[in-house]
Amino acid sequence: MEFRTQVDIDKPHFQIEPCEEILFVGSCFADAIGHRFSDEAFPVTVNPYGVMYNPASILHTIERWIPQQIEKEEGRIPRIVFLTLGTNHVYRLKSTGEIVDNCEKRPQKLFQEEVLSVDTCVDYLRQAVVLLQKHRPDIQVVFTVSPIRYRKYGYHESQLSKATLLLAVDKLMRLESLEPLDTLDNLDNSRLSYFPAYELILDELRDYRFYASDMLHPSDQAVAYIWERLVDTCFSGAARQYLDEWRPIKQALAHKPFNPDSTEYQAFQKHTQELLAAFRQKYSIR
Repeated sequence: MEFRTQVDIDKPHFQIEPCEEILFVGSCFADAIGHRFSDEAFPVTVNPYGVMYNPASILHTIERWIPQQIEKEEGRIPRIVFLTLGTNHVYRLKSTGEIVDNCEKRPQKLFQEEVLSVDTCVDYLRQAVVLLQKHRPDIQVVFTVSPIRYRKYGYHESQLSKATLLLAVDKLMRLESLEPLDTLDNLDNSRLSYFPAYELILDELRDYRFYASDMLHPSDQAVAYIWERLVDTCFSGAARQYLDEWRPIKQALAHKPFNPDSTEYQAFQKHTQELLAAFRQKYSIR
């Protein structure tokens, strides 16, 4: 007898390879998953200018980050980018009309809150994807919608916000229904994917025991489950082998000895460093 529904996840048209460079931009859920990749020794970049919740701020990050990457001696655009959408609410600075990415604790009276429509969200996301594809034609962009609810909007408004984001991603991936934008180049939507993190929390786990103490953010256990589904869906066989080889080394590095000066621990530490050096050499990790 089944006591829960399981979310079916289609296999994407790409696979994450061992030690793959990945960019994560978006809400604090992007932070959680991005740092999980970092813990597994993947060379990732996670929200280089801070957490970004809405499509406009995600575009701002891409516009700012790409030129800085190009200027670096060995800078490059990674093959895989995760964009995690949190809300369609934005804040405009009244004095300039610009959408700000961070209010920097300035008085609320300086800003005007605005709710982006589905089409406006699509426009911002399309610009971000086109910019990424311009600098890396084989790039794979994975969209997710954060399962974190926004209590300050009220739970009904929070659901409307998530629905707007889901509709925007769906519309972007069905681009033939949109009129071309003169200001943008063509978009290759065959390289766009959606990973259902939102549905995994709300439709599959759907229990408050999978939430943190604030009852809004996913618990560590929930994030771990989403990570497992991501590995099963998007990782190549070689990447899963990579994780298996890294796991005992990571555990050894995290070991806290009772007596760090003992001969036994010194030998253990030396052996761990030898395993780490061999692992780095095998996967060309700097």
